[in-house]
Amino acid sequence: MPRTRLAILYGGRSAEHQVSVVSARSVMEALDPDRFEVVPIAITRDGAWLLPDRSPLELTASDGALPEVDPAGTEVAVRPEHGLADAGAGPVDVVFPILHGPFGEDGTVQGLFELADLPYVGSGVLASALAMDKAMAKVVLAQAGLPQAPYLVVPERDWRADPDRVAAEVGGRLAYPVFTKPARLGSSIGISKVKTPDGLAEGLATAFAHDTKALVEQGIVARELECGVLGNDAPEASVVGEVVPGHEFYDFEAKYLDDALKLEIPAPVPAGVRDRVRELSLRAFQALDCEGFARVDCFYEEATGRVLLNEVNTIPGFTPKSMFPMLWAASGLAYPDLVARLVDLATERHAARRR
Repeated sequence: MPRTRLAILYGGRSAEHQVSVVSARSVMEALDPDRFEVVPIAITRDGAWLLPDRSPLELTASDGALPEVDPAGTEVAVRPEHGLADAGAGPVDVVFPILHGPFGEDGTVQGLFELADLPYVGSGVLASALAMDKAMAKVVLAQAGLPQAPYLVVPERDWRADPDRVAAEVGGRLAYPVFTKPARLGSSIGISKVKTPDGLAEGLATAFAHDTKALVEQGIVARELECGVLGNDAPEASVVGEVVPGHEFYDFEAKYLDDALKLEIPAPVPAGVRDRVRELSLRAFQALDCEGFARVDCFYEEATGRVLLNEVNTIPGFTPKSMFPMLWAASGLAYPDLVARLVDLATERHAARRR
């Protein structure tokens, strides 16, 4: 059979640019060359789309850092004829947008591919936009009856207009410590643990450096459990894993740069807790109308036995330290087969929508 021409889209304009490059490299290394012909498409931090002179497999970085897209290559553009217009890219069968954060995971590039009538891996426009905006996702998940930790949404305009009022509302509704984070970003970028009211301004300033809307979430003593979901109309849940960060909390350095991070698969928690995480993961996936794949993060409060939903990631990391492919490997689906399954799901969904 002819090989599937798979465009790997990576890099991008968000603060998660480097994570995307590492994820793309891992996916490319895992692809079966007998089944897939890979077309790497790099997006620079400035938003240029390129057939790169150097693929993700050739990019390196200094110690303590992650690689970035090299802005050298031939510019390309998307066309409705299942193609990428340039001097050699030619038509592609499926696009795999390994783009984390805004302008990649938030429905924007998904809308572009819908317009271009190109099959693509992952959730559609609405689910991508909802899951990216944690504030809006919480509203939908609450409507579906899913348990979550207490939180407060703080638009930057409200904070600038009356910081004392916002601080009073935080103190009245939540107990310190709290976490401040950008509403529309991932990879734990811009997150701060605020231990006292005096630190709220600094925590919000860090979040507002990345977004005009921030979340202030109740800090809870809990273990972080994660579950992978795979499928379209009949999604399946993976085994459950636990993140044991070497830092005080699961920040960017802990995720990607710190060797002290431990991922326990399966999570060493009671079977009933694992079952609850898998149940909530599937419910959250369907409540947000996700398709293809997602990683769902939950909190487990040992003191109370509660499992709380944290967030849904519609394009989870695929780096060597990423939980999602490891969860599915432990569930019996090896990395190369997982990527092939994602491509099959993209083709299946595209065909169904055309019908």
